[in-house]
Amino acid sequence: MSSSPASIPTHVAIIMDGNGRWAKQRGLPRIEGHRRGVETVRSIITASRELGIRYITLYAFSVENWKRPQAEVGALMGLLEYFLKKELAGLVKDKVRLLTIGRTQDLPETVRIHLQKAVEATAGFTGHTLVLALNYGARTEVVDAARAYAAAVASGQASLNDSSWESFSRHLYTAAIPDPDLVIRTSGEMRISNFLLLQAAYAEFVFTPVLWPDFTKEDLAAAVDVYARRERRFGQTSDQLKPAATS
Repeated sequence: MSSSPASIPTHVAIIMDGNGRWAKQRGLPRIEGHRRGVETVRSIITASRELGIRYITLYAFSVENWKRPQAEVGALMGLLEYFLKKELAGLVKDKVRLLTIGRTQDLPETVRIHLQKAVEATAGFTGHTLVLALNYGARTEVVDAARAYAAAVASGQASLNDSSWESFSRHLYTAAIPDPDLVIRTSGEMRISNFLLLQAAYAEFVFTPVLWPDFTKEDLAAAVDVYARRERRFGQTSDQLKPAATS
């Protein structure tokens, strides 16, 4: 894999999929798959930092996930609370800032308390950022951003005459972080499931058959290697991207 800084994406977003299938293949309850998935989260946070990735966003719980069996949702919230309590010291030690995107106000109170504590404890770090997408959905985000934009216009803080993407994007959940350069989905599914639809407009996508509990630093590095070998044109032609010939 190339070690050139230009070959490393600044922001990697991951749709963590396959926990249930991982457990089913082994005759285990689904919650065991989720528990093992939490262990993978821990290792991938470390791996992303070691690879030089500055931002990593993990799709942890979607707005649609509330439709799952109540027992599973409760177990997922318990695992989230466990992760926040157990990993906070490590995030502080490694100077990893924690941010969240989504309607976190709808999460259970105990989860919100630990989230707020972790966000505040890591707020001063700038080298690496972990973003947890919790109660997140891209369509929900657009609705919330449109409402916020309308409120800003009504209060005189924004103008309808300024219809630029830059003006609107300030009201997205992700206003404080760069758009993802690379989006990875594990488990072999080839869809993005209402995840960062606007922010991923020019992202590169990698779909891997590896189930999330089995996803390793080597798998992340392989996805980054695929990214590094692609040409990102952003609407331009390949010739336009070539360095101008020197006379």
